[in-house]
Amino acid sequence: MEETLQNNTKKHPKGLYLLFFTELWERYSYYGMRSLLVLYLTIAYVSGGLGMDDATALRIYGLYTGLVYFTPLIGGYLTDRFIGLQRAITIGGITMACGDFTVFATHSTTGLYIGLLLLIIGNGFFKPNISTLVGELYPKNDKRKDAAFTIFYMGINIGAFFAPLIAGFLAETLFFSKDANGIEHWGFQWAFLASSIGMLIGQIIYSSLGKKYLGDIGKKPLRQGLEKESKAPAQPLTPAEKKRTWAIIIITCFVVFFWAGFEQAGSSFTLYTQKFVDRNVFGFRVPVSWFQSINPVFIIILAPILSAIWSKLSNSKRGDIKMTTKMGIGMILLGIGFLVLIPAVLQTGSDESNIPVKANLLFIVFTYFLHTLGELFLSPVGLSLVSKVSPVKLASLLMGVWLFSSSVANFVAGQLAALTESLGYLEIFLVIGAAAIVLGLVLLSISRKLVAMMESR
Repeated sequence: MEETLQNNTKKHPKGLYLLFFTELWERYSYYGMRSLLVLYLTIAYVSGGLGMDDATALRIYGLYTGLVYFTPLIGGYLTDRFIGLQRAITIGGITMACGDFTVFATHSTTGLYIGLLLLIIGNGFFKPNISTLVGELYPKNDKRKDAAFTIFYMGINIGAFFAPLIAGFLAETLFFSKDANGIEHWGFQWAFLASSIGMLIGQIIYSSLGKKYLGDIGKKPLRQGLEKESKAPAQPLTPAEKKRTWAIIIITCFVVFFWAGFEQAGSSFTLYTQKFVDRNVFGFRVPVSWFQSINPVFIIILAPILSAIWSKLSNSKRGDIKMTTKMGIGMILLGIGFLVLIPAVLQTGSDESNIPVKANLLFIVFTYFLHTLGELFLSPVGLSLVSKVSPVKLASLLMGVWLFSSSVANFVAGQLAALTESLGYLEIFLVIGAAAIVLGLVLLSISRKLVAMMESR
């Protein structure tokens, strides 16, 4: 069965599309929570929120999203040795569904923390292993991998597109009301229930079709399977494997700064949009959470184009652009996106009690466009890179290390977003944008050295 699935043909294996839909629903669950979390934390308790101040809410948001990307290190380690990819994905999915349901069933700080903890633990088992399983569908040096991860990335972003729209509609429109005293009542709980249901749908599809389309791939722990195959104890890393591992770690350090900027979308961008952006379009007031669907819309549009470009380049005489070059360009695009917001902040200022004029929403839309383009140059390429370059015995662990960059980045992002309360949006956006551009240029300058390390055999 495994040989059939990994046959190097032009078509992608059907297992890719099963994982595509499984990831789609998991991202629907995650982004449904992500799009409303800061609002839920800051809206008054009587209105359905928890009534926290902005700085505290932004730090909690950063802590949550940081831990979501930390636990894959632990989940990847346990999966490599004891669990196996397919089983780990099921454990993670069910745990996350329980987390969303817990937040739905309670309206308290304690209930929120328990629910977020379950989401964090579940993600640790789910996130690194589904990405690794995509890579396991293909031979080590299969040219289709970059295109496969870009297709897989579309699944992530279809879920990410619908989640804020549905969550925002439920919380800010369908179940939103004002009572006779003019007090607003938001429908946050129903949006969290929808996230839980989405996660369950994904797991039902995965469990029902996994045997047919995945076969035995990922059933055994990768390290255990490797040791049985060689009939010898696990060997230490070779010098070439050490070089490839260090290359991944070095690139991960750069990527931390990318995600620290990118993850302002759910924190400082959300509050800036709520307070300083004119959201009226032909008489309709666009819900704040809907702006987080802009990024996945652009990905759905741009991902097939870039996937086709990478495939065409890989089959040309000159070959594809080096992965590290793509990633350096991605960081530069992120930085430019922040600079686009500078004229808007100069117009609005950072004091919500004294706003001379609200910013045109096209500023934030164009920023999301550049950030999305940068993301497509960096994130799916990075997933493919880890899958290709990692020593087999460390495959899931190093995927966890890659995702760990987002953990550190989200901690940093939360702190940076909180500083907008004291330093202002202009200073924070300018510093992040300039740093991203400089680091992108540095990554481009050492690209050849990193490629040489990754090609060590």
